[in-house]
Order: sequence, then C-alpha cells, then structure tokens
Amino acid sequence: MSKLWGGRFARETDVLAHEFNASLPFDRRLVAEDSRGSMAWARALAGAGVLMAVEAETIVAGLAQVQVEFTDGTFVFEAGDEDIHTAVERRLTEIVGDVGGKLHTGRSRNDQVATDFRLWVMGAIDHLQDSLGDLQTALIESAETNLNLPMPGYTHLQHAQPVTWGHWVLSHFWPLVRDRERLAQVRGRTAVLPLGSGALAGTAYPVDREWLAKELGFTAVSQNSLDAVSDRDFAADFLYAAAMIGLHLSRLAEQLVLFSSAEFGFVRLDDGYSTGSSLMPQKKNPDTLELTRGKAGRLVGNLTGLLTTLKGLPSSYDKDLQEDKEPLFDAFDTLRLTVPVMAGLIRTLTLRPERMAAQLEPGLLATDLADYLVKRGVPFRQAHHLVGRVVQMAEQKGVHLTELTVAELRTVSEVFGEDVTAVFHITSSLSNRNVSGGTSPEALANQLEAARTAIIRKP
Repeated sequence: MSKLWGGRFARETDVLAHEFNASLPFDRRLVAEDSRGSMAWARALAGAGVLMAVEAETIVAGLAQVQVEFTDGTFVFEAGDEDIHTAVERRLTEIVGDVGGKLHTGRSRNDQVATDFRLWVMGAIDHLQDSLGDLQTALIESAETNLNLPMPGYTHLQHAQPVTWGHWVLSHFWPLVRDRERLAQVRGRTAVLPLGSGALAGTAYPVDREWLAKELGFTAVSQNSLDAVSDRDFAADFLYAAAMIGLHLSRLAEQLVLFSSAEFGFVRLDDGYSTGSSLMPQKKNPDTLELTRGKAGRLVGNLTGLLTTLKGLPSSYDKDLQEDKEPLFDAFDTLRLTVPVMAGLIRTLTLRPERMAAQLEPGLLATDLADYLVKRGVPFRQAHHLVGRVVQMAEQKGVHLTELTVAELRTVSEVFGEDVTAVFHITSSLSNRNVSGGTSPEALANQLEAARTAIIRKP
C-alpha cells in the first residue's frame, strides 16, 4: 500500500528510514482510541454534509470490525504500516472499499494522533486512580488495626519523638491523596479536544467540534489549531504526576526496607513479596520494595526526557513529538504493576510490636521535659538549653534520662519539681499532642476518619 502522504514522492522511502520513522511497534496500543475517534469523525463528517449517512455508518461498521480483529488477535499488519493510524485506515479500506478513503477528509494525522493520545491518557488516569485508591485503602486498614501502637519517630534517621504505627502509616496516605488530586487535574487539562484542527490551520469542513467533544468524552475544544496539534503539556503533566507517585512510593518502600531489616525488625515482609539468595540460604530480601524504590528513577527519567524533547520545538507539529508516547506508556506500565504490588505488600505485612517497644528509649522524651519547664514559665529557648544540659549529664553518668534523680535534675534548674517524673511516659507524650494531625488517640481517630472520607470523596 502506498503511504498516506506518498503522492508527491518519486522514490520509495529507504527501508532503514522507514523503520526509523515507524511508530507502529509502540503506538499500536492506541487502536481502541483510534477506532473510537475515527467513528466519531465519520459521523461528524456526515453531520456536516460531507458524507452521506449510509457512508458514515459503513465506515463505522468497518472500524468496528477492525477493532474486533485486534481484540481476537486476527489483525495482520503489513510492511507499509508505519503507524497504527495507517494500519487501521488500510484495513478499513480493504473491508469497506473506496468509501474508506473518505474517512480522512478534513483530518490530519496531527489532530488525529493528538486526539487518540489524549483519549489514552484519560483512560490511563482512570485506571491509576482506582489502583491508588486501593493502595490508600490498604494503608487505612493497616492504620485501623494498630492505630495507637507506639513506635519511635525519626528525623535525620535518628530517634526523635514517639509516634504510633497508625500515625506513621497515614503519613504515607496523604501524599497519595495529593497524587490523586494531581491526576484529576491532569485529566481535566487533557480533556480538551484537538480533533478538527487539521494539520495546523483547522479543518475546511463545517464539522461540529462541540458535538465531537461530547461524543468522545472531552469537556472542551481547543481554541487555537496551531497550539492544539503541538500541545503536549498534558503529557508532561502526566509524567510529572507519575514521577511524584513513584517518589512517594519510593519513600514508603525505603522506610519499609529499613523497618524490615534485622537492625530495626519493626515489620516482617510476607514471603509472597520477598525473594531469597542463590548463595545464602538464610536470606529474605525485600526485592519488591527495592524495585519500587528503583522504579522512581525510571519515572523521573521519563519526565526529564520528554521535557528535553519539547523545550526547543517551533509551533505546530514536528516529528519530535513522536517521542511523546513511549515514556507515557512506560510510566503507566510501571505504575500499573507497582501500585497494586505495594497494596498487596502492605496488606500482608506483619508488625512486631515488641521490637518497636524495645526502641522506645527515654531520650525520645527530651522534648517533653523541655515542655515541662515551659509550662512552669521558663522561656522555650532557655528550657531547650537546660534539657540539653540534662541530656549531657545523663550521658556522662552513663544512665538514661529517666534514671536521673530529682535532686540531680535540680542541679541544672530549680524549676524541676517532684512531679517531673510524670513526664517520663510514652503514652502521656503521645496524648499531650492532642492537635489536628497530632499523635493523641483523639487526634488519630479524627485523622483516620478524615482518611476514610478522602477515599469516599473521589478527586
């Protein structure tokens, strides 16, 4: 079959150049979107009086058959098929005859590709929204079961203050809320119809673009045909959203790698989400978590690559834009596996409260000791300094902070009273932080309820 654009060429495309230009190896996954967009375009041409109604429906029926052939695996590609759009139109014409050649009236592959790609992105976002929602549910389930289980909190990977398992788990829930909101925003910006923009100057036929938008599930039509065929902001936005999801999953994975190590031992990974060593029989490796961490770099790389491709392009369509699809396909495929795997890992995670309790050392309560002084009128900066001296004294004596006597504490400040020992309890430390987002049982219950509400209220 001659190429769609081959009329003015006297020589066939070089074989290697054809392979270099072809996008069929990856854009064939747009077949459903291409068929759907072409069906709508055929009917829009009929509405504009360009096609007879019977011609449009013949084309629609032919496209439906093409779609069936793809679904059941009987579609046969030919050497001249440089992309999915060429392949579909070639097969359509074989099925319905010359009327198939009327489908492309007033349409360019520029606006056709942009439309198909936007449709695909909208579907990909819908899929990821569901997967992320399931992961969020898994995190909520884990938080519910051990909402008030005390564990050490960390800054700089050093002991900081007491928190709870529920508080820690939910700290990884809220980034996913932002991810889902971000995806919803990307979907809204993607749902702008470019079809009808032609190659760059708009179509010469009076098609109803607003009808097309509604028919295909778009919420608006593009306002400038030059911009419409070259705009890939939505693709970059999708990759940024994907990179942020990868980043958030990577942070969760990294902490679980640490928590599952012998040095921490806070959690035990299920065998179904672990691997072993080919040499060391005792090993149980967190490969699932490590791969999740590693995939974040891949997702960031996809974003960086596309941004670099886009940064110097002139207006309208340029062949560079063919490079837009593979990074998005790869990002989606990466997250399509990673997110459900992480949900399964969270649901099968075993907690080890005794190991968490063993790390609840008295130094975690130093801030509570400073708060004790503040409540007795000592300015915080002075209280911070005084407690620093208390910590130093305990280190010099080789004892825990809580093992210092009241008399020893009073050598640092006369403000310390007999009631100071009431500060040295993990449960009171947690309960004292009874503010929104804090660690008290009441605050955690409120946060958990807010998380449940956030799941119900889809972005």
